[in-house]
Amino acid sequence: MEHPAPAPGESIWQGHQIRLRPVEPDDWPLFHAWNQDDQVSRLADTVPFPESAEAVRQRIATASAQESSNDRFRWLMVDENDRAVGTINTHSCDRRIGSFSFGLALAPQQQGQGYASEAIRLVLRYFFAELGYQKVHVHVYEYNQASRTLHEHFGFVEEGRLRRMNFTAGRHWDVLVYGMTREEFAAEQQENLPSFAAPEIPDAAAEGDPTT
Repeated sequence: MEHPAPAPGESIWQGHQIRLRPVEPDDWPLFHAWNQDDQVSRLADTVPFPESAEAVRQRIATASAQESSNDRFRWLMVDENDRAVGTINTHSCDRRIGSFSFGLALAPQQQGQGYASEAIRLVLRYFFAELGYQKVHVHVYEYNQASRTLHEHFGFVEEGRLRRMNFTAGRHWDVLVYGMTREEFAAEQQENLPSFAAPEIPDAAAEGDPTT
């Protein structure tokens, strides 16, 4: 299924290289193919039991029909040719504190092209500028050097280490906690996205304001 892309600046979900769109029912073959790479699964979470094509089809069909709940959402990253290159999702959203987290995964052949950084920028801009969140935090497994490098280059600050909080390949691993505030994002990353204009303030005289 084709999903025509808006020009940069016309949609808050359109970046310079990629666009974020919802998951559609006919996307299930992508997820089934990605599930075959156990190393990608391990970097994202754990190596799961094998999942049949029919189970994936049903799961994606259900997911595509669900509305966002507590600001949890999953997007597909698609390039200028409408080719899916990865996925990013938000979770652990706390409106009272104004904090949230996200997870992402890229197809192995699409890594190193800046897609992940742009997807993070698009999601952070939306959560900070449209939903009013003030802090994002991310958990990264200590063995995932690519993810550590990505977040450190992006400007995330390493805020702590949870010792022995992951288990894979026969041993326990630490989990690193990275964070970024709304102000840090605005200072370091927002300018790397296409501009998305704020609403204009109406001119009081033009609106016939009786106080003028």
